[in-house]
Amino acid sequence: MTQAPNVYDAEPIPASVRAEIEKMLQTGDLFRYTAAENAPVSLLEREFADMMGTKYALAVSSCSAALFLSLEALALEPGTKVLIPGFTFAAVPSSVVHAKLTPILVDVAANYRIDMADFEAKLTPDVGAVIISHMRGHTSDMDAIMALCDAAGIPVIEDAAHSLGTTWNGQKIGTMGRVGCFSFQSYKLVNAGEGGILVTDDADLLARAVIMSGAYEHNWKKHQGPGGADDTALAEAFARWQNELPLYNLRLSNLSAALVRAQLPEVETRVRKGRINHDYVADKLNASPWLSVPPALPAEKRAPDSIQFNLEEFLSDEDAIAFAEAAAARGVKVQIFGLSEDNARAFWNWKFIGPQGPLPQTVNMLMRACDVRLPTRLTTDELDTIADALIAAAAEVKAGSRAYGT
Repeated sequence: MTQAPNVYDAEPIPASVRAEIEKMLQTGDLFRYTAAENAPVSLLEREFADMMGTKYALAVSSCSAALFLSLEALALEPGTKVLIPGFTFAAVPSSVVHAKLTPILVDVAANYRIDMADFEAKLTPDVGAVIISHMRGHTSDMDAIMALCDAAGIPVIEDAAHSLGTTWNGQKIGTMGRVGCFSFQSYKLVNAGEGGILVTDDADLLARAVIMSGAYEHNWKKHQGPGGADDTALAEAFARWQNELPLYNLRLSNLSAALVRAQLPEVETRVRKGRINHDYVADKLNASPWLSVPPALPAEKRAPDSIQFNLEEFLSDEDAIAFAEAAAARGVKVQIFGLSEDNARAFWNWKFIGPQGPLPQTVNMLMRACDVRLPTRLTTDELDTIADALIAAAAEVKAGSRAYGT
């Protein structure tokens, strides 16, 4: 049996960054506000905003920090409801609770996307904001979501942690809502170990987020828009909020920024390779009667670094667990979201958010939805090994089920 590849190594750091890191280590200049200008974090913000086509970017310590600051910058009253998908990572409802707001979960269908009927029913006048998690890069119907939210005057925050490089009708995910939040955690498309960034065209929101991120005294002067020091709207916003807001100290370091900057030229290639790898494996899995990969929505062009698929006709949890064990025996680790103990993507493990209404579709999906990493560096032979192991594991379990009449 061919040995399955290691899929848990993060994307490599380009060698080109080593000289800059060595320079920083020699000087100890790791704090973003030490330099008078052109600190690595400041350069990253400008480069990332330019790459996304937005006016502003703010680099912070994590995507969770970006989500929290985005909510805080909206200045919502404590306890205000925030809609979030029932399928997301625990950090998303945590950011809502951290901002002293109330998360309300929306049902998610078998294709991992928001059920629009449930979304519309829950988009009531007492909702103050919506967070759309493009979970594992799967994009919900953004046309319908934005139309409903715009009509109601409700701001949308995009949790695009998994979606750098994904587009919707040609527009970059993360640029459709009031704010877009991205992750630089190790298993994302760009790897800094930890880190995040938010993008927006809203000068007032950016100014509030910058100050709360930890721009004490007048360090906000080192944050500039595309017009540099001539950005009057941003300068006026900073002056308006000076000394009015708490400082949460969620800044990114120069060292992390240098790691990210070195990988930005790699994004386009990683997106292209990730899409090729995903679609190649998806075609193979969809040929099995026991496995199915939901198709992308017509407007969506994903940038995946993993693959999600559903178990078909696995009627018992025992059979689903047996599939994961059979795949592991072949060297491929499968995470079944609802059957992995204490999984942070299963909403019933978020005890801190309080009781929620029924989410029947989300429950059914989580109990049979599987997740396998597909780093962009994998070769075709390695992709074959992974796909063949999954197909064989499913066939083995289903053959056993038929033999025992279950």
